[in-house]
Amino acid sequence: MKKLIHFVLVCVLSSTAAVFAQQEGETPYFSKNFKVSEIDRLKVKTSGGAISVKGGATDEARVEMYVRSNNWNGKSNLSKEEIEERLEEYNITVRRAGTELQAIAERKNKGWNDWKRSLSISFKVYVPEKITTDISTSGGSITLVQLKGKQDFQTSGGSLNLQDIGGQVRGRTSGGSIKLNGGSDNLDLQTSGGSITAENVRGSLQLSTSGGSINLKNLSGNTKATTSGGSIKADGIEGELRTSTSGGSIRLTAINASLEASTSGGGIEAEMIGLGSYLKLASSAGSIRVKMPMDKGMDLDLDGDRVQVGELSKFDGTLEKDRVKGSVNGGGITVRMDASAGGVYINR
Repeated sequence: MKKLIHFVLVCVLSSTAAVFAQQEGETPYFSKNFKVSEIDRLKVKTSGGAISVKGGATDEARVEMYVRSNNWNGKSNLSKEEIEERLEEYNITVRRAGTELQAIAERKNKGWNDWKRSLSISFKVYVPEKITTDISTSGGSITLVQLKGKQDFQTSGGSLNLQDIGGQVRGRTSGGSIKLNGGSDNLDLQTSGGSITAENVRGSLQLSTSGGSINLKNLSGNTKATTSGGSIKADGIEGELRTSTSGGSIRLTAINASLEASTSGGGIEAEMIGLGSYLKLASSAGSIRVKMPMDKGMDLDLDGDRVQVGELSKFDGTLEKDRVKGSVNGGGITVRMDASAGGVYINR
């Protein structure tokens, strides 16, 4: 029988945990367990498939590998013999190197262009919650669930799906969307080709996309979110929010934060239930409409084709049709709104 796979760690072949099957996405091609006490780092890399990592309270870590055709030849189901033959063209590494758990699938001849024989090799990994990761794929999505620590991951061909992650987190994708539900500490996520959704995050959050919309909900901390190609929606934000778009409108509700928002492609609507240390809104393609409490000390600077403000208490300054500038209640919080192609409306 031909050599099945070239393993750096030969014992993977002889492990009683290995399970061979032909079913796609159901039973792993093989599975291997490792002692949790010997692992504090994880490295996963594949050029043709998805990667999923789930953390939790467990006595053993486990790596599962799934293999299927890339369907270039129209054939989705491969026999065991066909899989074995094509895997001869790959280097597969599943091992523990020191305290690092490694799961790596790489084409032996990276310059070979026979895509009809290429495989989609995916990994599912189960590890302790507290772990450092280094994850990359050029052909699939990345899913991370319940992980705490330093997380570094990137894909050129898929989405990022993240749930309950924390620590020093850095994620990049060039070809998909980002979905984050539950996060903490310091998170930096970026995509060049999709939308971003972030919910239930506490901490420092930095989001960037060049090709999609941004949807934020229930965030607390310091948030920066920018897009060059879509609208922005945010609901239930506390702490600080800085956001901008070059290609859409901005809709904000239930905001209790220091806020800076700008758009070159639409208007701004904001509902402020509380104010932070500043409120700065700018639109070059539409009006600005805001509902906000006016009982705090504020320094107003409002500029637009038309400016309309509700009742002002203890106002000292100038009131004009297209400009309002002065202090309210003795001054204090900076409130600046600039609509170059529309009006500014507060509580109207």
